[in-house]
Amino acid sequence: MTSTSVIIPTFNRAETLSRAIESVLAQTHTADEIIIVDDGSTDETQELLTHYPQLKVIRQQNLGVSAARNRGIAEATGEWVAFLDSDDTWLPTKLQTQLTALKENPDHRFCHTEEIWIRNGVRVNQMNKHAKSGGHIFEKCLPMCVISPSSALMHHTLFDSIGLFDESLPACEDYDLWLRLCATEPVLYIEEPQITKYGGHEDQLSRKHWGMDRFRIQALIKIQQSGDLDAHQQSRVAETIRSKAEILIKGGLKHGNHELVENYRALLAQQPALSMEGKT
Repeated sequence: MTSTSVIIPTFNRAETLSRAIESVLAQTHTADEIIIVDDGSTDETQELLTHYPQLKVIRQQNLGVSAARNRGIAEATGEWVAFLDSDDTWLPTKLQTQLTALKENPDHRFCHTEEIWIRNGVRVNQMNKHAKSGGHIFEKCLPMCVISPSSALMHHTLFDSIGLFDESLPACEDYDLWLRLCATEPVLYIEEPQITKYGGHEDQLSRKHWGMDRFRIQALIKIQQSGDLDAHQQSRVAETIRSKAEILIKGGLKHGNHELVENYRALLAQQPALSMEGKT
């Protein structure tokens, strides 16, 4: 019998956490365990969680979303592990749809889905650069994150092969994990939306940190040096690092940030020359 663990990391989101929990409890396929990792909340989160005795609640000091997710992974007992950010929700058929698809495609260990975006209470359309897809999508993962943690369902053995979320990254930790995953694994993609993502609020990481490409470059350099990529993948990664570094250099010149400019110029100098393949 397939078992599933759902991990919901949260920090000071009592206003949205209940909505997220209720969306998991309303699934047509019941999750075997729901793990809440409270990452040091100081709001009403703990009081709210007393209303859900069926949940497994873990409380830790504030260490960041990666540490919270990793703690949940360590505690999870399910064969399949799903994540849900505490400001997002699942549609009722999310787990059932994914588990059915994975049963029909036993060679896959990862599945993600299309999503609905709500920004400041209004449904918005995704841009082409955010388009989701399945298969071997490593190259599509290079520009930006194209898999939402809230839509991911993955076999627990994947963490043994690709590792956990990088706790040293203050942002783009999901981008980093999906790079490592998609370098070697095909992914299943459900075309019908199965989650709702809510944006526009002040505590989003993309609002807290400027220049998100700084963290993407860190992830790219890490996988570049991992030894896990073939020559084609290495070429694409080097090309992406160059592109992102050049954008950051332009921004640094515009704002007079000479240290940033020199750092990324030095990084460019360390990158291998682009092959003809890399220029196509």
